[in-house]
Amino acid sequence: MTTINSSSRPRTGRALTYALVIALALAIAVPVAWVLLASLKQKSEFFGSPWTLPKGLHVQNYVAAFVDAHMGQYFLTSVLVTVLGLVLVLAVSVPAAYVIARYEFRGRRVVEIALMAGLFVNVNYIVVPIFLMLVDWDRALIDVFPRGFFIDNPAVLSLVYAATSIPFTIYLLTAYFRSIPVEYEEAAALDGASRFRIMTRIMLPMARPAVTTVILFNFLAYWNDFIISLTLLPGDDKTLQVGLLNLFTAQKAAADYGRLYAGMVIVIVPVLIVYALIQRRLIEGIASGGVKG
Repeated sequence: MTTINSSSRPRTGRALTYALVIALALAIAVPVAWVLLASLKQKSEFFGSPWTLPKGLHVQNYVAAFVDAHMGQYFLTSVLVTVLGLVLVLAVSVPAAYVIARYEFRGRRVVEIALMAGLFVNVNYIVVPIFLMLVDWDRALIDVFPRGFFIDNPAVLSLVYAATSIPFTIYLLTAYFRSIPVEYEEAAALDGASRFRIMTRIMLPMARPAVTTVILFNFLAYWNDFIISLTLLPGDDKTLQVGLLNLFTAQKAAADYGRLYAGMVIVIVPVLIVYALIQRRLIEGIASGGVKG
């Protein structure tokens, strides 16, 4: 009678897991590498095989994308909108999450239910009402701001980003604050620390993995947004995603694919850099959340 070694099953499962992870990594890395190489090709090289390596480093594509296609201006607008949105959402969500997690007050349950309901609202479905509301506000202030204030204003776009991501941010931070033992706060209170000092000096550093996770997810949402920025910034001061669409439309007729792929790299690289900088803390946050849960 043949017996099956039970230790071979975990090995088989581990091998399948590694194979799946490698396949997923290649599915992401190969297109990114292909776009990077294509951005360094001259126009004539695109009429041959798409898999050939570039004959040289044609960095002029990036100069043309930044200057001629205004991707540099769009890049600065995206950076401004994203950073300001992150600052606003953290400034509101961190204190709100701490209060909800640690203090009893009248209506707390109602506030939590309202925030939970906000998780199921897709901002892309309400962008038109937001746009119409801002247009009405501009009409009401036309004597003060003849050219308008709320529409085509990157700061207002950042405010919309922050407002629509507050439910998710508070929900995640509240859950993490509740997982931190209350004894740390009690010890700090005995030493005479104020509530604000306890939140900023004790709780916030301990919740750094959760804050890092929130920053990453919100950064990706703001940076990759297209519909909201297209609607609220109809003028020349566009974000990278809208600018990339304009560049794609223009290059279809000009057949200057090198500049188009250079624009794609300009959009992709900041995301990779941000993830590379905070991926360790993100993994720590996921691991610690799993242990505490």
